[in-house]
Amino acid sequence: MNKIFLSIMLMILSCISIYAQTVETVSLKVYSENEKQPLIGATVYIKKIDKGVITDADGIARFEDVEHGTYTITISFLGYTTIHTKIEVPSTDDLVYFLKSEGNELDEVVLQSTRSTRTIKRIPTRIEYIGGEELGEKIMMNPTNISMVLRESTGIQMQQTSLSSGNSNIRIQGLDGRYTQLLRDGFPLYGGFSSGLSILQIPPVDLKQFEIIKGSSSTLYGGGAIAGLVNIISKTPDYEADLDIMLNQTQALGSTASIFYSKRNEKFGLTMYSSGNYQKAYDPEDDGFSNLPLTKSVTVNPKLFYYPSENTTFWFGLNGTYDDRTGGDIVRIEDGRDGINRYTEENISKRLSSQAVYTSNIDDTKSINIKNSISFFDRDLTIPDLNFSGKQINTFTEATYRTQKRALDWIFGANLYTVNFNEDDNSTLQRDQDDVTLGVFTNTTYDLSTNWIIEAGLRTDYAVDWGFFPLPRVSLLYKSETNFSSRIGGGLGYKIPDIFTEEAEFISFNNVLAIDKDALKAERSYGINLDFNYQAQLTEELGFSINQLFYTTMIDNGLILNTEGTGFFAFENADGKILSKGAETNIKFTYKDFRWFLNYAFIDTRLNYLDGNPQKPLTARHNAGSVIMYESPVWRFGFETYYTGKQILSNSDKTTDFITMGFLAMKNFKWGSAFANFENFTDRRQSRYSPLVLPPNDNPTFTEIYAPTDGFIVSLGVILKPFGNKGH
Repeated sequence: MNKIFLSIMLMILSCISIYAQTVETVSLKVYSENEKQPLIGATVYIKKIDKGVITDADGIARFEDVEHGTYTITISFLGYTTIHTKIEVPSTDDLVYFLKSEGNELDEVVLQSTRSTRTIKRIPTRIEYIGGEELGEKIMMNPTNISMVLRESTGIQMQQTSLSSGNSNIRIQGLDGRYTQLLRDGFPLYGGFSSGLSILQIPPVDLKQFEIIKGSSSTLYGGGAIAGLVNIISKTPDYEADLDIMLNQTQALGSTASIFYSKRNEKFGLTMYSSGNYQKAYDPEDDGFSNLPLTKSVTVNPKLFYYPSENTTFWFGLNGTYDDRTGGDIVRIEDGRDGINRYTEENISKRLSSQAVYTSNIDDTKSINIKNSISFFDRDLTIPDLNFSGKQINTFTEATYRTQKRALDWIFGANLYTVNFNEDDNSTLQRDQDDVTLGVFTNTTYDLSTNWIIEAGLRTDYAVDWGFFPLPRVSLLYKSETNFSSRIGGGLGYKIPDIFTEEAEFISFNNVLAIDKDALKAERSYGINLDFNYQAQLTEELGFSINQLFYTTMIDNGLILNTEGTGFFAFENADGKILSKGAETNIKFTYKDFRWFLNYAFIDTRLNYLDGNPQKPLTARHNAGSVIMYESPVWRFGFETYYTGKQILSNSDKTTDFITMGFLAMKNFKWGSAFANFENFTDRRQSRYSPLVLPPNDNPTFTEIYAPTDGFIVSLGVILKPFGNKGH
């Protein structure tokens, strides 16, 4: 009996030994190709045994009890190119795989606003990026100007300052438009006398991406970037020709046509963009006054590129714009009749600007960049019994030198910025102004370790008549070995006074006195940002990310416009501070071809120079949004909902809150795309809550604008691609 039992035990042990010799524990390591960092949440799937494993915090996927043999495995992770390969079990080699980021992965985008060649994942400065599909969607919603791109970004408000002309200023985190620096390809863009017309005169079809830095950025680009900066990046030519023709029509009788062409060879390249817009005066509530002005606008922008070598590029561009806007009394606009129907506001503006850029890579680690622009702007504003006209010439010249190693970047630079505004000689109030600013700056970014990166900069500007402005800034990035990162940064800023403020524009600059350089001080700011980022792959197909931002900006010597009691208005420095603080939350879910964006902004902007420290007028404390997108190679659908909270008017009255909704549908064809956009289809208009115009007709009073004025707009359009719809 004992012999039988012993024999059975020996057979069992033998079987176990044989099984142990024919199965293995298989461990595979998955890393990102560029950063060489473990990828957490990547899926490794073995088809033969129908088993998948998610990589752990070290990027390792383990499979227990895998029999010896040959297996086909699939390694996938959202935003990265999927790998299909074979492995042998057992293997004498380490099973290590590097996934390559797909071209549209945000972390791999190289941004230009910091003048560095680092990707967004390795820049301590917090930068919001809009490009690719998202920018294309905004262009279809509004192909006439960039207001739609900016308005639907968290914490950014497009504040309309005139019903008749449609003038709009950008507000970042509750601060006036003059505190935001608008750039195009690194050049200061418009501003000054163009004021609220700037946003309306930038068509978006030839643009590649937007980069938004919130908080003081004066160290990077000089005065004016107190609330932040928006850098608009243009398309550049490629070896494969590109031709886009966009036609758009709205039910409000607005027509837009745009054409963009680009092509390069070994030595030369060309981009050519032109657009035209015609908008009939539009009065949706039939109160006799236009909510959209009669508009005739033409823009032409050719650029020539020269590539003398692989390391050197020179390009030169011209931008010309003619814009004629007439708003006000519909009868007067359409029939030209006088009498009681006499109030109109007409803005005729002409712009011509040049840009020249020379870039040379000395070697793999060093480069120089020299740029220059000259901008001429001529504007004529006419309302009954008032004409305000003048010409403004701006020049900008900058030279930068960049050197970088694997862990350390240095940038050194200097620039010269001049502004010359000359009011028409026939004007009673001569408000000419000349400003010259010379700046020198340096910026460095250093990898303290794998997890910590620091960025520090110092600029010193000297503004003639205003003095010296030292502007330090520092930012720190922590990025864990998992999918968490955090940034904290702060700096100083300043703004030289000029008469082109939102308050002055609201009264059409009527009886606004010139800047008194002997009595006024430059505005100064102090700001700090803190944000947290987390992203995760919840399942093989469900992705999640969240960004939480907290910020504070304080402005000293704020420029305000007060009446002198004589019918004239004079600028003075506020006896107290402007304090803006708040938070922004952005959440994103992805599932197969669906994307869901959620955002919320809390904006608390206080005028501490007034009794009771009131909230800044026309600034909603609570804003929220939801955007659901479906994108496939053939179809694209989008549904958006935005909530705007209650606001305070200048007379301390409270406005109502409101919700707007929009829907976009687009289909791709071989020849291009066709789209339909239903903007604000619930027809939320300010006139539903309170009047926009107060009588009498011959001398009306226009109320402050806190809600949409044009209401429901339907637009239909096509994008023709004669060379084929390769992008889809």
